[in-house]
Amino acid sequence: MTSPPQPEHLNNRHRDTLQQIFRHPVSHNIEWRAVLSLLEAVGTVTVRHGGKVDVTIGSQREFLDAPAEGTVDAQMVMDLRRMLSSAGYGPA
Repeated sequence: MTSPPQPEHLNNRHRDTLQQIFRHPVSHNIEWRAVLSLLEAVGTVTVRHGGKVDVTIGSQREFLDAPAEGTVDAQMVMDLRRMLSSAGYGPA
């Protein structure tokens, strides 16, 4: 089994965040700031009124709610996995 190629433009912090998102079992301590930075590196991010975040990666578009506590919950991790996988990103 081969993993998808990693984009060369991602720095080590982005790669670490990507690995955390795809880690099993689901990680519960992924910082929202790190996720937002990764999403900005791989796609287009627009912060909307009320904490809504519009994310487009390739043909995938999601509206995410910025978490109040600073870390993403398990459901958001699963949504991020699906979106990133569909756009060709995966664990190293």
